[in-house]
Amino acid sequence: MTEYESSRTMPAQPEHVFDQAANLGQLDAWLPDALHVDAEDPPAVTVHEDTSGHDTPALLRAAPDQMRLEWGTREQGGYAGWLQVAGLGSGASEVTVHLSFFDAAHDPGEEAVCDALDDSLRRLEEQVRLRVDHTAG
Repeated sequence: MTEYESSRTMPAQPEHVFDQAANLGQLDAWLPDALHVDAEDPPAVTVHEDTSGHDTPALLRAAPDQMRLEWGTREQGGYAGWLQVAGLGSGASEVTVHLSFFDAAHDPGEEAVCDALDDSLRRLEEQVRLRVDHTAG
């Protein structure tokens, strides 16, 4: 099993960050560009990967009381992950994303995963900023 993790501080209340991250209609705004989630009947979702053209049955669960998202493949069990939002005080939050690859065939490699995690967290922060700026104005 291979695991990766990345964190980012965001200038928003943890509830705002979690609400944006867990918004099923806007997952594509912060997920890696090549991944698209179709929320059929949550927690059941299908993840489409542009690079391979494959659709993968998956599960996506939100635990708002814990400010946590968890996901993973439904049938193969080759991949799982979670996102956790924690308040830092002063209106800031820390978001941590953790990925576990149980099957080496699913692991795209450290550089690709770390780049995707960093890019996803940056994109999530952009979405959070847009939402917070919009509601404040």
